[in-house]
Formats: sequence, C-alpha cells, structure tokens
Amino acid sequence: MPSPHSAVSEPSLPTHGSAPPTTPTAQEAAAPTGPAQPPHPTATRNARPAAPRKRSRFRVPRGVRRASGPLGLVLVWFLASATGVLPESVLASPVDVVQRAADLIGTGELPQAIAASGRRAATGFLIGATVALALSLTAGLFRLGEDVIDASMGMFRAIPWVGLIPLFIVWFGIDETPKIALVALGVTYPLYFNIYGGIRSADSQLIEAGRMAGLGRIGLIRYVILPSALPGALVGLRYALSTAWLALVFAEQVNADAGIGYLMSNAQQYFQTDVIVLCLAVYAVLGLMCDFAVRLLSRRLLAWRASFDGEGA
Repeated sequence: MPSPHSAVSEPSLPTHGSAPPTTPTAQEAAAPTGPAQPPHPTATRNARPAAPRKRSRFRVPRGVRRASGPLGLVLVWFLASATGVLPESVLASPVDVVQRAADLIGTGELPQAIAASGRRAATGFLIGATVALALSLTAGLFRLGEDVIDASMGMFRAIPWVGLIPLFIVWFGIDETPKIALVALGVTYPLYFNIYGGIRSADSQLIEAGRMAGLGRIGLIRYVILPSALPGALVGLRYALSTAWLALVFAEQVNADAGIGYLMSNAQQYFQTDVIVLCLAVYAVLGLMCDFAVRLLSRRLLAWRASFDGEGA
C-alpha cells in the first residue's frame, strides 16, 4: 500500500555533468512570443529627421548698403532737378555742382581752399584735444581736480560757443587766431566729457582686483582705468572731429580770405547755389573721412573687447 507521503514528489537534483536549469528573466518573460513586426514607416521618419536644406541667400556687401543712402538722396535730388520740381534758383542740380567742382579744381581754387581749411581744423583740433585731455585726466583721476574743474566745464558748456565769435574778434582780432580758437573750443567739450565719463565708469571690481594683484597707483591707471576709458574717448574723438568741421563753417564766415568758408561767402553774394552746395559737400566728405579713420582706429585699439555689433545680415 502506498505511503501517504508518496504523493509529494521531491524535485530531482541535477546529475553530475548536466547543465543547470535556466530561469527566464523579466525581460524575456515580458517579450512577445509572436513573430517580429517591421518598424512603422512613421517611426522611422521620426527617428531619423531629414537634414534641413541649406538655403542660399544673396547678401549685399555692407559697403554697398552704406553707400545706398547717400546715393539714393543724390538720385532723388537729380530727379527733382531734372523734372523741374526743384528749380535751379533754389538749388542747383548735381550735374551743375559736379561741373563747377571740375572748374574750381582746374583753376586750383578748391584745392587751396581745402588746404587752408584743413590747416585751421588741424591746429584747432590739436589745441582743443590737448586741453581736453589734460582737464579730463585731472578731473577724472583726482577728487580735488573734479571739484575744481568739472563744475566749471559744465557751466561753460551751457554757453553756445558760436555766440562767442564777436567776443573772440574783440580779443584776438580778425586774423587766423579767432578761427582756430573757435575750433579748439568746439573740440574741447566733447572730448573732455567723454574721457572724464570713461574714467569714472571704470569697474570698481577690476580696480580692486588690480590692487590685490599688487598694482600701485600708476599701474592701476595704466592697465585698468585708461583701457576702461578708451571706448568713451574714441566716441568723444568722433564727435570732436565732426564738431571741428562744424565750428570751422562758422569761423570761416567771419572775414576770411581763404578756405572753404571764403568760397561760400563769395558764392552767397552772387547767389551761386552750385558753389554753396559744393562747399557743403566738401565739408561733409572731409568729416566722413575723419569719421572713417576713427572707426578704423577703434577696431584696432578695441580688438580685445567683445562688444555687440548688431544682429542680422
């Protein structure tokens, strides 16, 4: 008779040399047992996005874009003169201005006038820049200099420097001195305020870092303060050069015997609008050349500074 315990069978132990039984893992148990399905086409496209096609876009050079504004104005001027909208008695046409420029260049009057005005502008600029640099460094680097100089400069800046022409004539006569003094005065203010503002806007953390690095007073001025003030000084230089030519326009209207302003005064008496426009164009071109030179100088001197230069094409 069988024993009651014979119904329960004990697990058989593996014999020597046989492989142990394997237990399926959770991944194998969860894996489907059916035939493998190919990937859906939509999933394949989502897994491998197509590379965007490069769109070739034609870009106009920046030099052409910069010249488009002045050339457009000249074109409008020419069309207005050619159609009679702008009478010649009001403003000469560009063709007449170019012809008069060729005549004055042939006789030598225009080159001589440009040379005389250039000497006045250069002399006045050098005097004004020297004064502005000395005053701005004194006021920017020393508190005593700021207390003595800055308030006075702010007061004199409120006085229209063009209104000082009669006083300059009383002081210096009618020779070259009042003309050069007016240019120097016009140059002094923009250079002073921009250099002074650049010095005082130096980062205090950089100054403290320089002191911790062992820099003394001269070292801080040379390696920290002056480089920080350089961008403002270059902005003031651009403004000062344009102001120098503006001051020269007023200065050469007063008893001048040579220069671009002298040609304008004579043309005003004889209602020669082509000569007047030509002289104004010469002033504008000279100012544009000075501005372009300062921009190139700024690129070289400020190459170490990463700055925002616009977005887009």
